[in-house]
Amino acid sequence: MPQTAYLGLSSTVGDRAANLLRTLSSLVIGDIRLSGASSIYEVEYAPDDPKMLTMIVAVTAPRLEPFAFLNYCLATETRISRKRMMEEGRRSVEVDLLLLEDLVVDEIRNGMELILPHPYLHLNRSLLVPLTEIAPYLKHPLLGETMSHLLGAAEDSSMVWVYRG
Repeated sequence: MPQTAYLGLSSTVGDRAANLLRTLSSLVIGDIRLSGASSIYEVEYAPDDPKMLTMIVAVTAPRLEPFAFLNYCLATETRISRKRMMEEGRRSVEVDLLLLEDLVVDEIRNGMELILPHPYLHLNRSLLVPLTEIAPYLKHPLLGETMSHLLGAAEDSSMVWVYRG
């Protein structure tokens, strides 16, 4: 039976929309299939910060071992030439593993830390808005609340709207 993972894709520099789409096409190869994708959203955390584009994708595969899949996500960032910027929050692309089925993981292995569900998922409108678009009734594995409920309760004040290009 296929497993589903939810990934957050984001970009703050360059052709942000193209960065997201290039990342998406790099992720979906081999046994990994796209099973859902949100709209692309623009996010403003503060007026002086660069605006971020973000989207959530659901992918399925026959078997997704958590650390191997995290490595795959990081390798995808490298394959598409992720550029780490000196300033906090600036990146050509980032892939965050948000959820993998209902797994709960908080472990370091070979120097790599994996926390599932993503530790800020329930607090962050830039994750909750697109995730609620594609999976409003998906339950947070630790909190037992739906994404829709968590979005309604989020105190995050960032502005999130559908990107119009």
